[in-house]
Amino acid sequence: MYDPLQLAREVERLVVEGERRRYYRLPRPGNWYGGIATADCCGCCLRCVFCWSGVPRDNPSLGRFYSPEEVFRELQACARRFNYEKLRVSGNEPTLGREHLLRLLELVEKSPFTFILETNGMLLDRSYARDLSVFKNLHVRVSLKGTNPQEFSRLTGARPEAFELSLRALKNLLDEGVSCHPAVMLSFSPRQGVVELKRRLAEIDPSLPGRLEEEYVFLYPHVEERLRKAGIRPLFPGRTPG
Repeated sequence: MYDPLQLAREVERLVVEGERRRYYRLPRPGNWYGGIATADCCGCCLRCVFCWSGVPRDNPSLGRFYSPEEVFRELQACARRFNYEKLRVSGNEPTLGREHLLRLLELVEKSPFTFILETNGMLLDRSYARDLSVFKNLHVRVSLKGTNPQEFSRLTGARPEAFELSLRALKNLLDEGVSCHPAVMLSFSPRQGVVELKRRLAEIDPSLPGRLEEEYVFLYPHVEERLRKAGIRPLFPGRTPG
């Protein structure tokens, strides 16, 4: 088992150069959130068995480095072309490369767009949450990998105790006044796990259980193969891409 914080430090050495960050694709249009322009970054601090990002996650030195200004320019052009109001960085973990993300958010803040920050929450300590609190055009979606530490470890291969970092991220964001909501991968979770997770979320803030977004696995061929090798099968039908 690995420590996600240690892995984050190792991956950052490959995907971050000052304010520049590695991306493997930008921009692309998408229907999520009612329409959003997306840039796909390289590198993550988790190794989720169900992750749709294959090669760019496992080989983070792919792609090339972009400045925040270049990323924003491409996202803005895509959003204007498709009449979108939202932007995001996806594909891997956007909170790697803190200087890059914060500068990108500064650019978004001066625009009419809203930025959706999709994150596993591993790196969102109180200091990071405080840095994010200055941005009003920001909403954070914290993706929980399972409903409890044991599921988290089974699905990510990481230490079970790291599950608490995602819950702590939600508390830090709320304490700093950052707009946010939790999401959770439920394809591998028994119903009782969901009940327990909602109890944990309610302890952080009574509104969180009602704002919990349910995720279900996309069964891309490489995801199915990874699940097969790990001996893990969805308890509920996954979604077939396309």
